[in-house]
Amino acid sequence: MSFYQTIERYRSFDFAAYLASVTERNVATILERDRLTELEYLALLSDAAQPRIEFMAQKAGVLTRRHFGNAMFIFTPFYISNYCDSVCPYCSFSRQQSIERRHLSIDEVRTEAKRIAEKGIRHILVLTGESRNKAAPAYCAAAVEAMRDSFSSIGMEIYPMTEEEYRGLVERGVDGLTIFQETYHEERYHALHQGGPKDNYRFRLDAPERAARQGIRTVSVGALLGLHDPRIDSFFTGLHAAWLQRAFPLVEVSVCVPRLRPLVAEFVPAFDVSDRRLVQTIVASRLFLPSAGITLSTRENAVFRDAAARFGVTRMSAGVSTAVPGHAGGDATPQFEIADGRSVGEVKEDLLRMGLQPVMHDWNGALTRNYPPTS
Repeated sequence: MSFYQTIERYRSFDFAAYLASVTERNVATILERDRLTELEYLALLSDAAQPRIEFMAQKAGVLTRRHFGNAMFIFTPFYISNYCDSVCPYCSFSRQQSIERRHLSIDEVRTEAKRIAEKGIRHILVLTGESRNKAAPAYCAAAVEAMRDSFSSIGMEIYPMTEEEYRGLVERGVDGLTIFQETYHEERYHALHQGGPKDNYRFRLDAPERAARQGIRTVSVGALLGLHDPRIDSFFTGLHAAWLQRAFPLVEVSVCVPRLRPLVAEFVPAFDVSDRRLVQTIVASRLFLPSAGITLSTRENAVFRDAAARFGVTRMSAGVSTAVPGHAGGDATPQFEIADGRSVGEVKEDLLRMGLQPVMHDWNGALTRNYPPTS
């Protein structure tokens, strides 16, 4: 059984009719409950729930502190290659874009890793463009080995791999996988990915499951909000995370809530995602997934991120560049514009002022790195 069966179960479901049928009274009743059904979660994503967002945020904040204490995990992305074989109109790295392409050598990876570690960061997220030809699995494995001594936890956000390839990365020290489905709406997905290997919807959808079977310790899933109705994509993101929690109870599951940001590409989002809509997504996700991590990147500005840290978010990036090699400087094209340009130190100071504890070193990852697969 795979999560695709859940997608199929909702194939003929009338989302528009259900979302329109939800009333404020329905929402009030749902908010009295400690555990939510799938459709109750969807109701909290409806327009009828918006007048209750402040109460939802308060309840979400209590749940977050109960499950995560005051900890805020800090990581930074590490872009090692921006070559891409796919055509995605919303991405600055996609094949059709005329940008400066960079691909770090293993020596450059090692140097850049040391530079990042000097900032106190020990939790890294390694990213490449979606090119198996340039950033091949063997290259990714060698890059991980080159940076392994600098970090206690190494996550990857790259193209979907086979089970055997995920096993190879886990054996070399990778303990986390982040992968965005982009949109869970299958027809919209295919319309957006009409060139290159990314058109394979099922292979991408099942990637977290393949990695989890090979002993990955953490998995993060999400949709790029704005490509399709954000209520529906948020709904399926939550269902995907819940499915992974049930199927792999020893894996730490998180959701990501990225909005489309300005790009090199002239791409107009299909849906606008307001600040209020994004807050609603975060707090509804927390109420449905009390023990799941929630990640908020520097796509959002400092004011928004500091507010979100109080009511649901448990993971934040800091000191971010989306170019290759971003931390060493240079003129390479970034993947998207960041909105929070604070340094690692500034993010730490602001979190401490709010009574939160920035966690720079993932001890759990360091302790479990050499353990065998757990699923």
